[in-house]
Amino acid sequence: MSEVRVLNLPGRGDSGDKHWQTFWERSHPDYRRVIQAEWDNPDIDEWVETLHVAIVAEDSPVVLVAHSLSVSQVAHWAARHAFAADYRGQVKGALLVAPSDVEHPSYPPGARGFAPIPLLRLPFASIVVASTDDVRVSVERARLFAAAWGSRLDLPGAYGHLGSAAELGDWAYGKALLQTLIDGAT
Repeated sequence: MSEVRVLNLPGRGDSGDKHWQTFWERSHPDYRRVIQAEWDNPDIDEWVETLHVAIVAEDSPVVLVAHSLSVSQVAHWAARHAFAADYRGQVKGALLVAPSDVEHPSYPPGARGFAPIPLLRLPFASIVVASTDDVRVSVERARLFAAAWGSRLDLPGAYGHLGSAAELGDWAYGKALLQTLIDGAT
């Protein structure tokens, strides 16, 4: 089997220098960030298409690493592409960190088309990681997402939105979860 490609999917605003996704890319130059044309006022159709192009760019298996709004992006991508007749099954796993509940009334405006969040069982292994004090998703909603997607739910503790502000650095805990998905893909 080909080497597994890891695609980093930052959330709204991209992941800055202090974000664990950026740290991971520094220590693993083979991890690739999927670059969106518009980070601050995202459109789901554009984000899904950009992700799809990155997935099918090569024939090798893929593990997705999504943070925040990109967790919803993965669910939308799966609903549109993973069940299509021409889909080749390249995505083998997804680490879905700090899903943003775009359906909650307090979610900031500007993200077009991300709601409603598809609640279809994902056709690949997945782990939802949620903080117990995340302002963007309650533990109850994270549980609902994980159950609907057929994902394992992991609650590492109180780390806010599990982004730059949490100062997770290279985030060894998340890397260990990612490694289980990579190992399962090979």
